[in-house]
Amino acid sequence: MAFLRNLLFTIVFLPGAVLITLSIAIVSPFSAKAIVWGSHKWSVWFVWCARVFHGIRLVIRGDIPQSGAIVALKHQSAFETFLTLFLFDWPAVVMKAELRKIPVWGYVSWRHGSIFVERDKGGAALKSMLRQARLRVAEGRPIVMFPEGTRVPVGESPELKAGLYAVYAALKLPVVPVALDSGKVWSRTSLRQPGTVTLAFQPEVPTGLPREDFEARVHAAINADPRTVTV
Repeated sequence: MAFLRNLLFTIVFLPGAVLITLSIAIVSPFSAKAIVWGSHKWSVWFVWCARVFHGIRLVIRGDIPQSGAIVALKHQSAFETFLTLFLFDWPAVVMKAELRKIPVWGYVSWRHGSIFVERDKGGAALKSMLRQARLRVAEGRPIVMFPEGTRVPVGESPELKAGLYAVYAALKLPVVPVALDSGKVWSRTSLRQPGTVTLAFQPEVPTGLPREDFEARVHAAINADPRTVTV
């Protein structure tokens, strides 16, 4: 049954996603609003397909910031990366530069205003990320980051990458930590399973904290149980 659900999801979701992405690419030179609107619809399509074909329900706890904040999400699966365009009105998502090479999708993501980071460029990459982040904040957008840097298995809690604190210190914005449990249904190594994915948007970590205190608070928050943590 799990194999059939995965097969049906692929058969239905991918053609729709490609059609939406191509449509956005065509109109992108003429309408910025169409890029934002179409990108959101792409994510709505994903959430609908995940619900219908995989039986994955989505529960959101807490308040979702739409501007004036950095959002730090736990990263267990690809599921939450698709959700960024569903949860936020106009997010600026920080992602690895390799994703920009994906045909059409990479172009659309760039036009949408994603922040691409060349992780092997060291200090130059950090400067570029901060420059892009300042521009996106000036547009009234939240900065969305996955501070662990990559997907991690359920139960693992690696140290945060340095980029989150650099952005926090430079932009002087609060950070909203987000705990989640997507990995239990959307595994990187096995077939997806029905179930409920909970995301918990927790109280802001205020500006001005020393790095050690800041990272300790964010680390604890994103690794909390999203079903029971205080929001």
